[in-house]
Amino acid sequence: MEQATANSPAGAFPIERVREQFPLLAREIGGAPVAYLDSGASSQRVLASIEAVDDYERRHHSNVHRGSHTLSAEATEAYEGARNIVAGHIGAADRREVLFVRNATEALNLVARAWGDANVGAGDRIVLTEMEHHSNIVPWQQLAERVGAEIDWAPIDDDGVLDLDALRALLERGPKLLAVAHVSNVLGTENPLAEISAMAHDAGAIVVADGAQAAPKTALDVAALGVDFYAITGHKLYGPTGIGTLWGKLDLLRAMPPFLGGGSMIRKVTREGTTYADVPARFEAGTPAIAQAIGMGAAFEWLDTELGMEAVRDHERAMADYTLEKLADVPGLKVFGPPRGPERLGPVSFEIDGIHAHDVSEILDRHGIAVRAGHHCAQVLMDRLGITATARASFGVYTTTEEIDRLVDGLEDARRVFGL
Repeated sequence: MEQATANSPAGAFPIERVREQFPLLAREIGGAPVAYLDSGASSQRVLASIEAVDDYERRHHSNVHRGSHTLSAEATEAYEGARNIVAGHIGAADRREVLFVRNATEALNLVARAWGDANVGAGDRIVLTEMEHHSNIVPWQQLAERVGAEIDWAPIDDDGVLDLDALRALLERGPKLLAVAHVSNVLGTENPLAEISAMAHDAGAIVVADGAQAAPKTALDVAALGVDFYAITGHKLYGPTGIGTLWGKLDLLRAMPPFLGGGSMIRKVTREGTTYADVPARFEAGTPAIAQAIGMGAAFEWLDTELGMEAVRDHERAMADYTLEKLADVPGLKVFGPPRGPERLGPVSFEIDGIHAHDVSEILDRHGIAVRAGHHCAQVLMDRLGITATARASFGVYTTTEEIDRLVDGLEDARRVFGL
């Protein structure tokens, strides 16, 4: 592996070689090279993923599981090969535990409908945390409304860290389910998922984890994490949009009724009724997102073979640490979430006194710097923090310290524009 450049965090992370694999980074905006600090919303596409999709579309395009001709066989092999790659990457015990869905949002909705409707009833309790994305709130609120269940909220402290003692007290109330983010999309907090899972299981609850932010940043072993369901989205881990994965324990998946009907989710259909296919087909009704699944599989494979998730995690943490260090010197700026240390892995959200987050984002864009601004689909968290919006810098394997320096310079320009 080649040596790091001056823009690398430390060690031998091959930042220049990595950046060459992301074609969009060659663009300029406002006369400046793109500094893409919005990977928490959607990462850039790695060339390996783009090329895998292009090869399928040009040479193998056909439907899967439905034909005996060569092209269908090739398409099926590529599609199911992507499932094998994902299963290996996350440590699934059985490839059938990997379901392809559109995104993490659909994955969480699938659990709420298929498992929730069958297992949660009137008077049952569901535990959520104050740091959840709307995708890990709304499906459970809808479930509670359908069946008459109650929702309890596990609080965070002022540093954005989950209060485990308060969570333990809520679990003593005997909830059916705990839904929790592995990594917060706003605070960057990495929750101790294995410890949380053990606590929940001791209380008789299953654990549904939102892994949309964690999956691009750290190695996953679903068995070691102890969760029952884990949701991943492809567009945050250098793959296509419109594809994601729900991992679930095989016995739970097999006991769940299907969420959608039609297409290849059946074993037999008669006038009298339908016999459903085994998992994963039971939950993949209709023609699936074949090209997108292949593209996501290629992105996972690139991460594993070209970098390794330990190196990816080290780079992500180094970028977050460097950003926190640099932002500390910007007058009037407040960072939300844990300080530098083991509890922070993800993005850095902040506000500047006297400048709205959307104005911060617009001024940074003039410098070719892309950041997110708004409530980040986390309005419960915004209410807890007493704010309406933040600006957010989020990182990828291609992020450099030079881009963070440009971010700080852009923030100084924003302060100048607003006369601060």
